[in-house]
Amino acid sequence: MSAPDSTPQSAPDIQQEIEQTRESLGQTVEQLAAKADVKTRAQAKVAEVKTRARVKAAEASEQVRRNQVVRRDWPLALVAAGILVMGIALARRRRTM
Repeated sequence: MSAPDSTPQSAPDIQQEIEQTRESLGQTVEQLAAKADVKTRAQAKVAEVKTRARVKAAEASEQVRRNQVVRRDWPLALVAAGILVMGIALARRRRTM
């Protein structure tokens, strides 16, 4: 808006200022309406939390899969180590005989 002691404006200038003020006021009203719409904001928050939960669940699932693969490999490693120890023991026994 113009200051009260400024020079008089022409009609087109005043009309343009009115349109700019209306546009600004319209944007402000839309922003306030969005903040006041609690249901929509709550739904958006729920969707955000669901997305984060899905991502965390996928990460946890992948971690469990990796741990299961490692756990499955341990028995195989123990069997291989046992066979190796038995082989070494047999080889030493044969040499001493």
